[in-house]
Amino acid sequence: MLHGISRRTLRFVLAAAAAVLPSLVTVSPATAQAAGFAAACPTAGAVFQHYSDSHDGIDIANDHGAPIYAVGDGEVINSGPAQGYGQWIRILHPDGTVTEYGHMYRREVVVGQQVTAGQLIALVGSEGQSTGPHLHLRVRVDTSTDRRGIDPEPYLAERGVTLPCTPGTGPGPKPKPLVYPVEAGRVVSARSADGRLEAFAAGADGVHHAWQTRVNGAWSDWEALGGPGGAELAIAPNADGRLELFALNGGVLQHRYQTSPSGGWSGWEGFGEGGRYVAAGANGDGRLEVFASNPSGVFHRYQTAPNSGWSGWEPTGGGPASGRLELEKSPDGRLEVFALNDKIFQHQYQTAVNGGWSSWEEFGGGGHDLTVDHNADGRLEVFASGPVGVFHRYQTNPSSWSGWEATRGPADSRLTSERTPDGRVEVFAMNGDVAMHMWQKGVNAPYGDWTEFGGGGAEVAAATNADGRIEVFGTNRVGVHHRWQTGFSTWSEWGWLNSGPGPAAT
Repeated sequence: MLHGISRRTLRFVLAAAAAVLPSLVTVSPATAQAAGFAAACPTAGAVFQHYSDSHDGIDIANDHGAPIYAVGDGEVINSGPAQGYGQWIRILHPDGTVTEYGHMYRREVVVGQQVTAGQLIALVGSEGQSTGPHLHLRVRVDTSTDRRGIDPEPYLAERGVTLPCTPGTGPGPKPKPLVYPVEAGRVVSARSADGRLEAFAAGADGVHHAWQTRVNGAWSDWEALGGPGGAELAIAPNADGRLELFALNGGVLQHRYQTSPSGGWSGWEGFGEGGRYVAAGANGDGRLEVFASNPSGVFHRYQTAPNSGWSGWEPTGGGPASGRLELEKSPDGRLEVFALNDKIFQHQYQTAVNGGWSSWEEFGGGGHDLTVDHNADGRLEVFASGPVGVFHRYQTNPSSWSGWEATRGPADSRLTSERTPDGRVEVFAMNGDVAMHMWQKGVNAPYGDWTEFGGGGAEVAAATNADGRIEVFGTNRVGVHHRWQTGFSTWSEWGWLNSGPGPAAT
């Protein structure tokens, strides 16, 4: 496994050295009440310490920052510091039982909050009496902390969850999959709710649109939409599945949106004044958030409710002037924005899911372009191009990053990235002379060498078909080309999307 201890090694170390939380009283536990709900998996990972006379609960090993989910519906009755745990969360369920979660790196719920089974409540940590990241799960028959708990494994089994488990499986409600942001640029592509890819390309005369006529299938002819000429584009899905498109040039920012999931589109509507670059993404609760840069820095606005109206434009506290922008999402659902101009690279991140933002932090020197993606284990990875090639940094855990490392690759290239069906990141780079790509040699693993992918062009973008195949779009002075995976590691030749070239780009 890249950039850290393997999970197998981690579990071995934890099993040998994990601290045992002392129980308060050693009386026999009461008989568990009859199962009153269908449970959800609390977290992935193996149980390395089971319930016993000397261990009141179970320990589940997992990576630092891995998500922890509520076992069942209920009310949060404790959330904060706790002796031995570092931090804990306790949830009272309708059947009177209480599930108790300890050692978390960060809590996402507060006392009095109502939660649902499968809801993200915390991230795995190693705080308190612990020698490595894991979840300590304890179950009590009532709210008292004066008596020992009961064995969590049969408690979960009675409610349909057998450990080890995979979040999202079992009889309980499923955690919502994260909606990762789509890369911004002069050509963008995203899937409609029914799985068909839609593509938008910016020309001097406005924005052009093409779409797959069936899932994983052929493309329609290009349709001229008007709108801002020579624009930078961003696209994101609303909470109800409707795509929304944003187009920004030096004089105007406009948007249009699907009037129903996978349906037709509205006309252009004003969204702000002009700027340089734009990016968009969805919060954990489905509200869209849009960032735009201009010579004064970076600004943003956001939906005040899912599928609803918008806030006004607000400053973000700085950011690179006229910087290129990309968004990504942490494993817990927090958005992170990266901004790059020719002199400086900075980033900022939400301090809580659906919440406020950190200050801008230095992330590196200036560059030409950037792309951001996530590994199969959720760690973010950032690529930036400059005069001597492409460099990258990656998260070593949810709150720290590696240094910059060289990958070679085309100088001053436009960048895009996507994930293969097995979760490996693949990066595409295009400058005026050549297009190249490289990919991870394994899931969460190092990268192979750059390989030629075609001739040069002005812009490159990638998207994923409903069946997992990557599709790459390239623009040049003639129009928009594309290639797509014909198998796990084979590609078509470059060709037009349809019968015509589409808008030219320089």
